[in-house]
Amino acid sequence: MRIFPIITATLVCIAIFLAVFQREALVDFAARFGAQDSAETAAQATPPAQEIAQDDAEDGRVHVLVRRSTAQITENAVPLRGRTEAMRAVTVAAETAGRIVSTPIRAGAYVETGTVLCQIDPGTRLTAREEALAALESARARLPEAEAQLAGARAQLTAAQIDANAAARLSESGFASETRAAGAEAVREGAQAGIQSGEAGVAQARSGIRSAEAAVTRAQEEIDRLTISAPFAGYLETDTAELGSLLQPGSPCARIIQLDPIKLVGFVPEAQVDRVAVGAGAGARLASGRDVIGEVSFVSRSADERTRTFRVEITVPNADVTIRDGQTADILIRSVGIPAHLLPASAMTLDDSGTLGVRIVTDGMVQFMPVRMLRDTATGVWLTGLPDMADVIVVGQEFVTDGVAVRVSYDEVTQ
Repeated sequence: MRIFPIITATLVCIAIFLAVFQREALVDFAARFGAQDSAETAAQATPPAQEIAQDDAEDGRVHVLVRRSTAQITENAVPLRGRTEAMRAVTVAAETAGRIVSTPIRAGAYVETGTVLCQIDPGTRLTAREEALAALESARARLPEAEAQLAGARAQLTAAQIDANAAARLSESGFASETRAAGAEAVREGAQAGIQSGEAGVAQARSGIRSAEAAVTRAQEEIDRLTISAPFAGYLETDTAELGSLLQPGSPCARIIQLDPIKLVGFVPEAQVDRVAVGAGAGARLASGRDVIGEVSFVSRSADERTRTFRVEITVPNADVTIRDGQTADILIRSVGIPAHLLPASAMTLDDSGTLGVRIVTDGMVQFMPVRMLRDTATGVWLTGLPDMADVIVVGQEFVTDGVAVRVSYDEVTQ
């Protein structure tokens, strides 16, 4: 006969009986045993701990943990939310009407400056230019004839003046009648009128030449408008106009953008615009996670009427054109470094008026100091508004107020 299974079964039965039918007695026994152990543990407390607790109670000062912080020059930055923007973006449009006779270039293609995007059928424009050229030649041919007539009129005037003078002198000396002198004077006046007519003819001929030259220029410009070229090197955002389509003045031929370099555009609040200067370094993180670096190239001098913010542009190299137009970007613009303290965020508190600050210890007394947070980091927050060296309360600041005497323990972390 096996004795151990019988003993085990008996003990299990007894345990079940106590747990079910004698539960209250079992709980009372366990409570008395635990209280006895606690009393023994308290009796074994070390005399130094008891003395410290007794000293704290007799002192009456609040015990706080302080970190001695020294100001450091930290690079400050102005954060902005913005987007990427093409350096140039133009919709090239037609300046004259006509049918497209060129094969379209598809979107995404890279084009150089002067690349023909759209070619319009010339129609009768070439004929109009030939007519204008012919009219110009005719006008130029009339000019020598008018000048010759003017020269003849001047010669006649000279001869008439000689005859008139001679007749006048003969009439005065009695060798010729007054009638002859009057006739010579009339001839001179007629020659004078001929000169005026000749000058008018020359002016008219020259005016005709200028008018014909203007007509030729207009005809040539109309022909030049038939060819729509890329104004700068870039990428097509749309297909060029399809073969056979009819364009009117203002109709789009294609849209072209330049992406190298590219701009980052943000809007800085008026309270921080003085911290941003042209030439300052800047960095940004795009929505895709890519980090880029550039330089501030423009700060607006006029605020937006609705938002009271100022436009800021940052030029970023984009040789591989992987940065696209219109991407969201978180921008940081470098500003002048200022002294600041790196402290844990938990050290900050509010005074009775709701001002953000920290509490420091000066000569054993608590003093509230308003602060301004520059930025948050993984190791703490950078704060300004404190002395170059300050004993900042990092534990217990919520239990004291200005002018309260405290007992100080220093944090191991020292800057």
